Amino acid sequence: MIDIVCSPTPFLIGLLSSSLPRLKELPVEEVLVVDLVNNRFLRQMEDEDSILPRKLQAALEHILEQRNELASDKEEGPVNGKQETSPLNEVVSEAFVRFFVEIVGHYSLFLTPTEREERTLQREAFRKSVSSKSLRRFLEVFMETQMFGGFIQERELRKQGVRGLFEVRAQEYLETLPSGEQSGVNRFLKGLGKEPAKPLASQE
Repeated sequence: MIDIVCSPTPFLIGLLSSSLPRLKELPVEEVLVVDLVNNRFLRQMEDEDSILPRKLQAALEHILEQRNELASDKEEGPVNGKQETSPLNEVVSEAFVRFFVEIVGHYSLFLTPTEREERTLQREAFRKSVSSKSLRRFLEVFMETQMFGGFIQERELRKQGVRGLFEVRAQEYLETLPSGEQSGVNRFLKGLGKEPAKPLASQE
């Protein structure tokens, strides 16, 4: 398992603290190492605070803190001997789904059909449609990542009419925006502290 940390493909890997000495000997490059027990970074890239637009970063941190408090208040033990999904897992997942919906949830407006009955993203129009300059700069970088590439490729090849949870949430989001407005920064900030529509665990 520890050898995977040298892979260029993004992974989230959990290791025992006893593996730390060996980890330090491996040729790892862009890898963050977090001590979850003591809540601190053991290894950073030093650019973490400059990746996300400041307002989005502050909003995401704030909403996660609020959801953490909410989860702590609602945390209960197993019911009838069965372990239920932790409210913390639900609200954290919900926060990130909402975060990405409000960053790239307007992608469907810029998917155009091709002669081969596939769809392709009008990338430049997609990026420029966002009114926030800082978010446009973030998208310029984010659109070159494997995460975004895989996300869009899956949807370009997907048959029209097939929708997952993200598409459902994105459509709900678009319906709440004024005509022509795709930037979700202000709505994301104003919506902090409100209950999420539905936790992921309740979706079918």
